[in-house]
Amino acid sequence: MARKKSKPLEAEFVMFDVFYADGSRTSNRRVPTALLGGLDGDEPARDAIMEQDRIIAEKSGKSMLEIETIVRSGKAVEKPARKAG
Repeated sequence: MARKKSKPLEAEFVMFDVFYADGSRTSNRRVPTALLGGLDGDEPARDAIMEQDRIIAEKSGKSMLEIETIVRSGKAVEKPARKAG
């Protein structure tokens, strides 16, 4: 007797890589799936990650870094070409 295939599970979180203005990067930052989608797409992830960074900055006593780019983890990122010289 054949078994019934299970339905794919809805993920609770989406992982993002965050690139900061100073050139540093953090990987696999978790953002709740419920915040994403709709007309804004992944833009609400920026607010969620900024809130996470604010909490981390308070606890560590260091200042927050300016976020340059946010991309879903696993997606290729274009790096700017280096100037010859």
